[in-house]
Amino acid sequence: MFKNLIIASFFGMVAIILGAFGAHALKEILSIDELSSFETGVRYQMYHAIVLLFVNGYDQFTISQKNRITYLFVTGILLFSGSIYLIHFTSISVKSIWFLTPLGGLAFIIGWIFMILCFYKKHKNK
Repeated sequence: MFKNLIIASFFGMVAIILGAFGAHALKEILSIDELSSFETGVRYQMYHAIVLLFVNGYDQFTISQKNRITYLFVTGILLFSGSIYLIHFTSISVKSIWFLTPLGGLAFIIGWIFMILCFYKKHKNK
């Protein structure tokens, strides 16, 4: 669990750094649409870093549940946000990695569904 809190904190820190970089350095380089896309990657990364802090600090989840949610959200961050960053920071074309972004989104969705099921199961057992 401690490792998961470090991972969540790391992703939060990186989101702040990338957000500041985007707001100051990239606005001169990227178009408005590209900057908006970049900001979406940063925003989703931060949302999920915050949720990971909650998940791993919440004592009603088992270690297994915490690890599964963390795995899904980290996968989502790496694929969804990571693919957006690759597109804007490198010469990799959107066409070559387009499938990574929706796969990351799917990992986010599955993580949220799993969390809903955990809450439902906990409530049902009361």
